[in-house]
Amino acid sequence: MSVRNLDKLFKPECIAVVGASNRPGAVGNIVMHNILSGGFEGPVLPVNPKAEAVAGVLAYPDVASLPKVPDMAVICTPPEPIPGLIDELGARGTRAAIVLTAGLETAKTPEGLSISEAMLKASQPYLLRLLGPNCLGALVPGIHLNASFAHLPALSGNIAFVSQSGALCTAVLDWARLHDVGFSHFISLGNMADVDFGDVVDYLANDPKTKAILLYIEAVTDGRKFMSACRAAARNKPVLVIKSGTVAESAKAAATHTGALAGSDQVYDAAFQRAGLLRVYDFEEIFTAVETLARARPQHGERLGIITNGGGIGVMAMDELIQQGGIPASLSEETVEQLHGVLPATWSRANPVDIIGDAPGSRYADACRVMLEAEDCDAVLVMHAPTATADSVEAAEAVIEVAEDAKRNLLTCWVGGQAIMPAQRRFREAGLPTYGTPAQAVQAFAHMVSYRRSQELLMETPRSAPSEFVRAKDTARLVTENRLTSDGSDMMSEAEAKAILSAYGIPTVETHIVRSPAEAAEKAEQMGFPVALKILSDDISHKSDVGGVDLFLDSRQAVQAAATHMLDTVSKRAPEAHLQGFTVQHMADRPGAHEVFMGVTQDPVFGPVILFGHGGTAVEVIADRAVALPPLNMKLARDLIMRTRIAKLLQGYRHRAAVDMDQLCLTLLQLSQLIIDIPEIMEVDINPLLADEKGVLALDARIRVGTVNGNGVRRLAIRPYPEELEEQFALRSGREVLFRPIRPEDEPDHYAFLSQLTPEDVRFRFFGQVGQLPHSQMARLTQIDFDREMAFIASATRPGGERETLGVVRTITDPDNERCEFAIVIRSDMKGQGMGRALLAKMIRYCRARGTKHMVGQILRDNAAMLRLAKRLGFHQTSGLDESVVEMVLDLQAAEAAPPRQARMG
Repeated sequence: MSVRNLDKLFKPECIAVVGASNRPGAVGNIVMHNILSGGFEGPVLPVNPKAEAVAGVLAYPDVASLPKVPDMAVICTPPEPIPGLIDELGARGTRAAIVLTAGLETAKTPEGLSISEAMLKASQPYLLRLLGPNCLGALVPGIHLNASFAHLPALSGNIAFVSQSGALCTAVLDWARLHDVGFSHFISLGNMADVDFGDVVDYLANDPKTKAILLYIEAVTDGRKFMSACRAAARNKPVLVIKSGTVAESAKAAATHTGALAGSDQVYDAAFQRAGLLRVYDFEEIFTAVETLARARPQHGERLGIITNGGGIGVMAMDELIQQGGIPASLSEETVEQLHGVLPATWSRANPVDIIGDAPGSRYADACRVMLEAEDCDAVLVMHAPTATADSVEAAEAVIEVAEDAKRNLLTCWVGGQAIMPAQRRFREAGLPTYGTPAQAVQAFAHMVSYRRSQELLMETPRSAPSEFVRAKDTARLVTENRLTSDGSDMMSEAEAKAILSAYGIPTVETHIVRSPAEAAEKAEQMGFPVALKILSDDISHKSDVGGVDLFLDSRQAVQAAATHMLDTVSKRAPEAHLQGFTVQHMADRPGAHEVFMGVTQDPVFGPVILFGHGGTAVEVIADRAVALPPLNMKLARDLIMRTRIAKLLQGYRHRAAVDMDQLCLTLLQLSQLIIDIPEIMEVDINPLLADEKGVLALDARIRVGTVNGNGVRRLAIRPYPEELEEQFALRSGREVLFRPIRPEDEPDHYAFLSQLTPEDVRFRFFGQVGQLPHSQMARLTQIDFDREMAFIASATRPGGERETLGVVRTITDPDNERCEFAIVIRSDMKGQGMGRALLAKMIRYCRARGTKHMVGQILRDNAAMLRLAKRLGFHQTSGLDESVVEMVLDLQAAEAAPPRQARMG
């Protein structure tokens, strides 16, 4: 990912228009008109070899003739000359270009490259950033930049809109102009040869004039880059997304149930949720959602109370709330009595609170105060239908007055037309969310709830696993490599698949491979009855479909007869299959257990994804499944389960006990770790997996393997915990500590660690005194994106066996990997043990290995010990930021100094 030179793209001081034209209707003509009429304050340099001037501005015959180096060029020429133009511009010093031309993917150079490939190749030596090709352009109203061929300019505002579709951009501009919506940036990405969603989101996340980011996505090209950028941005400002193509045109035939179940839109949904994005489904809804989030307070809770002067619109709102899965507030006796004291005796005495059609403003105010202060409600929707006996504006003014002091969110819905327009105008002027229909109002509340959930998911501290599972990674890898080097199928046998699961602690039923009916009967007798018999063939994925499964066989004779009959049946139904024998299994005696499935499949954008749902032979018909991106923790695993319909059954009902949810979540964690450790595992299908109050048991499993090119970890959309960076270190006292990357589960220990720092150490670390950090800030310190930041902690074991944190060093790296900023703090009573030097040296090695160029630290001048340590490790002082702060810099790519004492790998 890179934001390098994007400032030249979105904040240029000089622009060249290559292909500028005087011909009416030509793209080059429209672009020149838009730039000039938009009021761009810098030089505009048209390039046209046949014109003396374009739009009244002196033109130049070629790039070489330009009197000034343009920061950015807009290219409106046919495809063929574009690679050469990019090379000329880069050589002149231009560092950004918007390529409006379409057809670059199909046009070819004499060398056989597409024009798009040649253009990108030409740009790379100069780090020249390319927006497009085949795009509408870019508009930045705040600096009067309209470098596009849009039919309308954009109004100035604080919303950034980023779209792949140029046609949608023009439609949104039309809509926004009608509804007085302004933008900080309006960007058409086109075919994304270079600049893509990840780059632009990274740039906009750090733009102070952008308060919300809206994305229209047709396809993401780099899942990991997209996830990293969006997860970082969503912590600071709302990021909303529309994704087109929600219905698959066709389904890919897959070798396992799991492969057939994962639709790409489901995967996008899971990615958006994991990144903290709010998904909406049309552009009117997206702007409504932005307005709601901008005007509303942070939402706490999900219970909605409704106040209305008309029963009909109140019931419509309640219907919509329930249909969207919302929670109506249930009014307590205390709340009912308080309302009874301010409302007519004939009021509804329930939610919705019908305050009667002729309600004056004072009645609205009284009802709002009660509902907003009640512990029953987390937000209140006030509704009004115009009547001849009540003043709509008076009611609105009363609600506005109450809302000023409210601690909870208050939404308004004045339905009607001309009669309620003055009231709606007053709500907007007062900054109060207002909507025209019950459905829009309830949808707005749903957006607030969804956004709150996504933010909580980003910030929530996951619970530790109920038990640390021990995995036999070498065993699993050996089984995988044997299958990869065999001459047979890429699909493991059932026995091999179960050996993999067992290596990762997932309970499986005892399974043996036999080659003949007689051998099956003998093995069954050794195991004890009853048993299950299944056909063994690399060519058959769904054994029951071809008669390859027989259950509850209770004698030697029954097994031999079933095996003989099975050979005959399968040979007829699957004559092309090579039959290798049978598997004989214990029949699992788990009456009342639920059949679920879990598995893994590969998404072309986001890599491995994990699925969970209702299992059994009807898994595709029932179609109850949810998708999540690895890596998982206990919270994410539970969330995955709860997004399925079967989740309600798993929690117990009538005579059936609830399943061991901790064990079920742990199994998902084990599966997640398996695909992280062994990238050659492409698909996993565990179906059925029995789940009950005793735990889980895998009855059947299939695993498909394949070769992986390059770094297997890179295929994951979210970088997992880097276990390989763990190291043991011995303090001078002899005490053993573990240097390892920080985890979200470390938050409680981190609170304890910070509480044991002296006031002076707190001042040195935070440049001032701070109280206990709120959870939101502590979550940012412990829940990090390993792709762009790192924190190593020193963790030790107390005499009682509990872990404690003794020190931490962290870095945050810019998206270009040019510079990282470090901070370090050691627990005040643990200094003088060599730990600080070793931790910082470990971080230096890590940043150097990932290619970061410079490490920077800001240190208080009176922090003499830290200044001495930095100098010993090769840092040099650049300049003081002010009288109290010194900036120290280390050139990570210079020749390494003598290495400090290293920890040893665990």
